[in-house]
Amino acid sequence: MTTEGEASGASQSRSGRDRISDAAYELFARHGVRDVGVDAVVARAGTAKMTFYRNFPTKNDLIVSFLARRERLWTEQWLIHESSQRGRRPAERLLAIFDLFDEWFAREDFEGCSFLTTMMEVNDPDDVVFRAAIGHLARIRSYLGDLAVEAGIDGPEDFARQWHILMKGSIMAAHEGDRRAAAAARELGVLLLASHGLAAGPDQVRDFSPK
Repeated sequence: MTTEGEASGASQSRSGRDRISDAAYELFARHGVRDVGVDAVVARAGTAKMTFYRNFPTKNDLIVSFLARRERLWTEQWLIHESSQRGRRPAERLLAIFDLFDEWFAREDFEGCSFLTTMMEVNDPDDVVFRAAIGHLARIRSYLGDLAVEAGIDGPEDFARQWHILMKGSIMAAHEGDRRAAAAARELGVLLLASHGLAAGPDQVRDFSPK
């Protein structure tokens, strides 16, 4: 039997890789990486299993690729880009993260943080997937640390870790169904900034109380 990609050469094979990547992104982001098998990805992609293994020798290779794509789309193009656009000062950009989260948590397709869910699903510090998830979480803290340095905060690494804890905690609370999770984290963020001598301006005060 002729497999997909053999008839049309490298360009078709590349197209098969793209379809597999797209299918995996949708399935992994929505359902996690543990319970989604290769067969489900292949079926969603509409490719032959041979095409899968030609492009991704193991499922772990696909998961690592998914996490890298998630960093590009979620961390860089959404979180970092949008928060940078919404604030001129570092403190404003930090607080804007929770404004973004408030909008994200309200979406019907809210899927949570793939780096956190992958880390919890794999739960083996020596696993390549676990290490990849940890690395992508570190990228977020790096952005927070850069903002802390720009703001002149002493101990920027510790501050970034604390701010990241607020972010991760609000995401998990949103999974529980807490509609004010982002607002609560933002309020704590204002206090944390104040403890470092950075007061939120009047235009940074948000009313997230239920209407």
